[in-house]
Amino acid sequence: MTAKLRAFGAFWYDFIIGDDWRVALGVALAFVATFAIGRWTSVPTWWIVPSAVAVLLPTSIRRATRPSR
Repeated sequence: MTAKLRAFGAFWYDFIIGDDWRVALGVALAFVATFAIGRWTSVPTWWIVPSAVAVLLPTSIRRATRPSR
């Protein structure tokens, strides 16, 4: 049972964190910001996550395609 739980956790870690932990952190922060701003203000917050993805995706692609040193 422990091996199955460990494999399950390893799958989700690899799926969420994947190759770039910075993207996972950025998306998590975007969700937290969306919740916080939506909860405590009357400002519409639908635009936060798409904006974060629009910034994070090109930077992740640039980092992945940069030639190795």
